[in-house]
Amino acid sequence: MSVLKILQYPDQRLRLIAKPIKKITKEIHKIANNMIDTMYQEEGIGLAATQVNIQLQIIVINKINQKEDHLILINPKIIERKGTVSIEEGCLSIPEYRAFVPRFNYIKIQALNLNGDKKEIEADSILSICIQHEIDHLNGKLFIDYLSELKKERILKRINKIKKRIKQ
Repeated sequence: MSVLKILQYPDQRLRLIAKPIKKITKEIHKIANNMIDTMYQEEGIGLAATQVNIQLQIIVINKINQKEDHLILINPKIIERKGTVSIEEGCLSIPEYRAFVPRFNYIKIQALNLNGDKKEIEADSILSICIQHEIDHLNGKLFIDYLSELKKERILKRINKIKKRIKQ
């Protein structure tokens, strides 16, 4: 497999809305496996296809930090939500920045697996938060969209400083 390039904020391709997958092909399997390799290489706990400039509804999630235990969700949709929780979130597309984001503590989702089987998955706590974060990516939304305009401006300034430093 191969490691894919992760788009970095403020890249506008992160704002594109992913298309549903109509048929699970060998290419979809390859994309999902490459996404898993990328997620582990970058030490993430989740990755959406839109973060690697693939505009399809695929997310991968590392359930408990073991390569053998991950979720591949195709066309995921939240069908039930309960409670609220907020933890400090980060994102591979917005490195070096974290923020508290309000999320549902419990969700139930429908998604396809790589065999094309429709599954319902219940999640709470960190898994619920991670799935919500990645589904947001599929809809062109970033965790910083939950923050005030002032905080978003600060993040962008910090990112631009880091980019200038790297270029020097």
